[in-house]
Amino acid sequence: MGILAWIIFGAIAGWIASLIAGKKKQGCFVNIIVGIVGAVIGGFIIHFITGDVFYFGFNLISFAVAIVGSIILLILAGLVSKK
Repeated sequence: MGILAWIIFGAIAGWIASLIAGKKKQGCFVNIIVGIVGAVIGGFIIHFITGDVFYFGFNLISFAVAIVGSIILLILAGLVSKK
């Protein structure tokens, strides 16, 4: 159940981030990768801001962190691809 939950969580977070960042033509696999990598990026940002390591699990806070991290990832990827 754990890996399946991460895949679903990543897919939804990546999809919402792609809608917010304006990247509407991504596939499901890309959304999963963006969501999972975005969750890691968001976790690093939270760690940098708070100085603590939090384990949020699957809840609204971790979902928001994953979306914010995914948006940052998509914006950075867009900046890199334009150059």
